[in-house]
Amino acid sequence: MPSGPESFVAQANYGTEITRAREVLLTHPGRWRVIYHYDGDGIASASSAVRALRRLGYGVQATPFQGVLRGHMEELLHTTPGPVWVVDTGASWLDLYAKHRHPVLVLDHHTYPESTPEGAPRLPEHVAFVNPLDWGVDGMSEMCASTLTWLFTIFLDPKNWDNAPWGISGAIADRQHVGGFRGLNALLIREAEERGLLSGGRPVALYGATVGKALAGSIDPYFRGLSSRPEAADAFVKGLGIDPDRPLGALSPEELRRLSEALDHALAEQGVRPEFRENFRAPAYRVPGLGIEADELSNLQNATGRLGIPAVGVAVALGDPYALDRARRAEEGWRSGILGGLRRLEDRGVERWRAIQWFESPEGTLAGTQAGLAMNYLLDPNRPVLVGSYEADGPMKVSGRGTPWLVGRGLDLARALREAAAEFGGEGGGHRVAAGATVPRERWHDFLSRVDALVARQLPAAEVAA
Repeated sequence: MPSGPESFVAQANYGTEITRAREVLLTHPGRWRVIYHYDGDGIASASSAVRALRRLGYGVQATPFQGVLRGHMEELLHTTPGPVWVVDTGASWLDLYAKHRHPVLVLDHHTYPESTPEGAPRLPEHVAFVNPLDWGVDGMSEMCASTLTWLFTIFLDPKNWDNAPWGISGAIADRQHVGGFRGLNALLIREAEERGLLSGGRPVALYGATVGKALAGSIDPYFRGLSSRPEAADAFVKGLGIDPDRPLGALSPEELRRLSEALDHALAEQGVRPEFRENFRAPAYRVPGLGIEADELSNLQNATGRLGIPAVGVAVALGDPYALDRARRAEEGWRSGILGGLRRLEDRGVERWRAIQWFESPEGTLAGTQAGLAMNYLLDPNRPVLVGSYEADGPMKVSGRGTPWLVGRGLDLARALREAAAEFGGEGGGHRVAAGATVPRERWHDFLSRVDALVARQLPAAEVAA
């Protein structure tokens, strides 16, 4: 039989933080404002939070948050005449919440600069901060904001186990499924399976109307010379003795094996690291209640966020059929933008410095996704990648992406981007493997040079010089 989440973590801070957060929420009924990061993990987190608040009978307003901007958070708090629940962002600004005159609940998995041996700094009674880092749980690989929010809502009411779709889809959006789910993620997902909330999905990480279209439209994995090239994709499939116009679901086990092995070989030929190749053939999860794959739901959330309509992603979780249709249309445009950006990088390459590689993207909201997928499937695996984008006279928004392999060798992008941004009047933070920053546009190249120097200190000299 499934067990309760109370026993998932033995560390004392686990129960202490969650109990305090639950008390803050349950003793302040009324209208709450949910502030969430606009990416797939943030949208999934907000989805669980809004569903849980509505189940409690509370009023709720959900507000997306973009970038790493302290001033923006200050403004949101100033204009909110009531309690606030912040998910997947805000860990760097704990001092701001103490000034808010109403309760504040922060659920985040990112690193934060201020800490004590016991974890987070002491906060006033009306502020509750929950972060798995304080329990010895890695927020980069073992628990993201969506699984943290899902877990917290279960403590509010066991009925919220049915937030499983938004827990797992957010974790996929945050790339925590690569190499298989681990830690608290794995415990939550295993129990959700036992409860019938998740089930096994398709055998390979491709989906589309036909085999040929699925391959040509594939972004994760991105296949060099095949993705974004319909004719080349069709020819590749025909070369395996398979009709590219057949649906994926109509392929026999032998045909699926042949396709899977050929595509795995293609990834190996383009230098993709083993953990990302394994992900292509890793077991997928299906959400029976929605009738779609968990990674498809993840893509819908990513698409709505990156195309500027994150509220639609939250509305999908509330059962709005019109929102689901709109999210699917957004996903088509999002996928097209990602494919175009990756094709551009495949054709033109990136700037390569001593310890980093970088490029600029005209598709600002898609830049981070482009960087992450390019890092996994196209670029030099020995150097993290940074991408910059800007609008009009605004600052340079920066996304940095590495790999778990680089983190294992000393990479800490959160530290590097935070330190470099601070030197040039900006802000930065995130995870060791993925981080973001905002810097004055005129200091962009100075910032890059500083990050290059900081990363060179983190990584082994022999690998940096490769």
